[in-house]
Amino acid sequence: MSTDADDRLRDAVAALATRDDCSWAGISFVEGDELVLGPQAGEPEPERRTAVAVVWRDTRVAELAADGTVETAHLEAVAADIADLCLVGWDTSGEEWVP
Repeated sequence: MSTDADDRLRDAVAALATRDDCSWAGISFVEGDELVLGPQAGEPEPERRTAVAVVWRDTRVAELAADGTVETAHLEAVAADIADLCLVGWDTSGEEWVP
């Protein structure tokens, strides 16, 4: 596994999207009052989306979303695991996340 934060975030959404209970996963970073989509993988099904906050030191820095039937508790555990990594992509300054 890569030690680069960007690659590890990509790996996290890719791992979710390959699960039988998930068709798509993505991370959106908090920028001011908006969420800016970062790394994503799979085929979106927004009508089946569940999202959880990614929190670092009591501050919401991102949102992890998955389409399908992934348990919320599992998404919360992944969100906790990637919170430190999300600080790297926290401020994309409006730039699209480049795969």
